[in-house]
Amino acid sequence: MNAHPTSLREPITRRRSQRGFTLIELMIVVAIIGILAAIAIPLYANVQARARVAKGQADGRALTSAVSIYAAHMGFVPTALAQLTGVVTNAQGQTAGPFMASLPTTPSGWTPSTGYVYAYSTAAGTFQLSATGDGATVSFP
Repeated sequence: MNAHPTSLREPITRRRSQRGFTLIELMIVVAIIGILAAIAIPLYANVQARARVAKGQADGRALTSAVSIYAAHMGFVPTALAQLTGVVTNAQGQTAGPFMASLPTTPSGWTPSTGYVYAYSTAAGTFQLSATGDGATVSFP
């Protein structure tokens, strides 16, 4: 007789030792994940905008450097940015270039989408680069 009641208790004991998550606990976890996602998504969008601005600044510095080196070699600023990707010969017969392997494009969603705006004055030896997007304007120098 002792064997019989013990065997009845074993399944009850096993059921009590098997633990899982209640519905309330699962709902709390889902709510916490939702709150974290609501915080993280806008921050991620802001990081992307800052990355596009940083790309515009880096491209502008690279273009400015290449234009300056071109001007030092040739004695005047280039009339188009495309001249930075080719080999040029100055008045002394010295060749140099390319000053850039390829021209950078503006970050996605920026204007102009075809590349950076380049304005120059060969008489004054000055130039200006610019592009606009993400609420910012990148302009050099």
